[in-house]
Amino acid sequence: MIGLFFGSFNPIHLGHTRLAQYILQHTDLEQIWLVISPNNPLKSPDELMPEDLRFRLAQMALAHVPGIIPCDREFTMSKPNYTVNTLRALTKEHPDDKFTLIMGSDNMAIFDKWREHDYILSHYPILVYPRNGDDMDKIRLRYPMVQIIDAPLLPISATQIRQRLRDGLPVSDWLHPDVYAYLTAAPRLQKR
Repeated sequence: MIGLFFGSFNPIHLGHTRLAQYILQHTDLEQIWLVISPNNPLKSPDELMPEDLRFRLAQMALAHVPGIIPCDREFTMSKPNYTVNTLRALTKEHPDDKFTLIMGSDNMAIFDKWREHDYILSHYPILVYPRNGDDMDKIRLRYPMVQIIDAPLLPISATQIRQRLRDGLPVSDWLHPDVYAYLTAAPRLQKR
């Protein structure tokens, strides 16, 4: 079984990788694919680094992390893309694999706004991890079919990282060393 962890990864940080490692160790998933989304239809694209850069940074961060693989499948899909389309495409392309959707409680709380959310619920297992003190009991009541994983809350935010880079503040504790070196050697990215 393969877990699909969708996100902007703008940039990928240690919170992402530690969470994926935790999920891999505490579930029956054999791999986790970090599906890098070119542009989440529910978010503004203004702050996004180029998709190929986000993918390259994910490759750097995951080069020596077994079982966790960056995935650029959405880069070739029409935009805006919706998770349901990616799930269908991956299922068709990998008919022998079973996929589980991994998402944070913040996304699960607005899941009814997702395109074809009922289809996703009926065709794919969903694994939910806690974010920002969301009410997990409310999610359990509303979506009893999802699996809640008691993953640790990791107070690292890509938004904070981008702001700290712009302000010239340290972020080395939040990023893989290669990602940190690349981002701090590329001042053009800090102006976004």
